[in-house]
Amino acid sequence: MAGQVDLKNVSTLWANVDHADDIARCHGGLFETPWDTAAIQGLLAHPGSTALIARLGHPQQVVGFILAQLAADEAEILSFGVSKDFQRSGIGRKLLDALSRAAKRAEAKRLFLEVADDNIPALVLYSRSGFKEVGRRKGYYHRANGAKADALVLALAL
Repeated sequence: MAGQVDLKNVSTLWANVDHADDIARCHGGLFETPWDTAAIQGLLAHPGSTALIARLGHPQQVVGFILAQLAADEAEILSFGVSKDFQRSGIGRKLLDALSRAAKRAEAKRLFLEVADDNIPALVLYSRSGFKEVGRRKGYYHRANGAKADALVLALAL
């Protein structure tokens, strides 16, 4: 499906606790240790949280999400993903750009995130968006096959 999405047909909306089930479903298709609905509801209910979803289709379905926290003059992306069928279509970039604008409006000076060093598609997106490596956590991610991956801490000046 990648490359066949007309971004004009993708709705980017603020997420709230009512979207937790949809976000959890999307998250579950992407991560080895998915967050459940209750965890996402807790995050969305937190006063410092900000979140967006991307919806597409008829009826509309959630095909992407970005969950973040704002504190003082910093923002941090806690989880971010696009359904596998829609990856590399521009939806991730659309969500990331929208969150960056929102964080800047909230007077954040930098946007942080953490990503596995073996997640090449994500690293390409973040690099193209201007993120720079500011830290590394050796062997942070434990894969189901026993392998380990470093966590890269990236930051974007807003």
